[in-house]
This record gives sequence, C-alpha cells and structure tokens, in this order.
Amino acid sequence: MPTSRPVPPAQPAPTVPPAPATQRSQAKENRRQALLVAAASLFAVNGFNRVSLEDLGAAAGVSGPAVYRHFPGKQAVLGALLLTVSRDLLEGGRRVVAETSDPLAALRRLVCFQVDFALGKPDVIRVQDRDFSNLTPQDQFEVRTLQRNYVELWVEVLARLHPADDAAELRMRAHATFGLINSTPHSVRTHGRKVTAKSARPLLEGMAMAALTVDVQET
Repeated sequence: MPTSRPVPPAQPAPTVPPAPATQRSQAKENRRQALLVAAASLFAVNGFNRVSLEDLGAAAGVSGPAVYRHFPGKQAVLGALLLTVSRDLLEGGRRVVAETSDPLAALRRLVCFQVDFALGKPDVIRVQDRDFSNLTPQDQFEVRTLQRNYVELWVEVLARLHPADDAAELRMRAHATFGLINSTPHSVRTHGRKVTAKSARPLLEGMAMAALTVDVQET
C-alpha cells in the first residue's frame, strides 16, 4: 500500500496589477478637468447664469454638445467643481492633522494649506461666494457637509492650543481666518495693481496665525 505524501500548501494566486488607464480614458479625464478649469474661470468672471454650455465647450476646446459626454448639464458642472474642491480640502486637511502631532505645527501647516488653496484657486472662491445657491439641493447639502467637516479639523487642533475655549469660540476663530485668507481674490488687487503671491503669502500666513493663536483677555 503506497504511503501518503503530504500535500504542499496551495500557493496564492499571483496578483495582477491593475491595467493602466487607456489612452482614451485618460484623454476623457483630461477633457473633463479642462471643462472644470474653464468653468471656474468663466463662472468667476461672468457668473453662472451668464455662461452657456457653448461657452464652456469653446473654452475647453470642444463643441457645446460634447460637454454632455462628461456632464449632464451646466448645473452638474458647477456641482462637480465645488464638490471636487471641497473634497480636496477635507482630504488635504486630514493628511495634515494625521501627519503632525504637535498642535502648533499642525495649525501652521493647515494655514499654509489654506493659503495655497486661496492663492492657487481664487476663481473657485468667487464661484462659491456668488453661485452656491445655483447648486442642486443635494449638492448644496454635500458641499456644506464637507466644509463643516473641514472646519471641525481646525477646531480639533485649536482645542489643543486653547483648552479653555468652547467649540463655538474655536469655530469663530476658524471661520474668521477663512474669511481673512479667502478674501485673496479681492485683496490681491488694489487700485488696479496686483499683489504677487510671493508677497501675499507671508502676510496672509502671519495674520492668520496671529488671529488663531492670540489669547483673548477678559475685560
């Protein structure tokens, strides 16, 4: 009677790396991003209601009807623009907090992160301020939720620096700082002259840190 031999353990199936994006799908994504960039610029200058799909297509190098290959309509373009930015801010803020244990260093990095956004995407700030009401109710809810969660990241860091302050006061600090930094689209131009990002950055960062770290004395 033959002796039984131990069965060798099954080898795991080799992992197959995901297939690289096809040239066609990458081109489609590039076109979608070009439409969002064009939308930010056109909506900021002219307002959502005065921009047509034909305007968006022309600015992105496609025909007006071709926009429908990427978005169901102009309102969807606005929604994608503001949702994408809100998600990027929240994800970036979470990375900062996760990677920085010291609260003062984390706050400084959050400020720099927000200043980078304000200087890099001033058109989006204008669109948010002026055309938020043109979003669908669902997109308004999602954008507000993302932005509230972003504020709470700042509140968590501020609470470690100002343990005696309640959450409402810390939110006020955060919102006031956003107002300061996000005024960039208006403040970088004075009497027709543009303040460069190189000059604006240290001023915005310094003012923001001063507002966030000042201790308020009771009177």
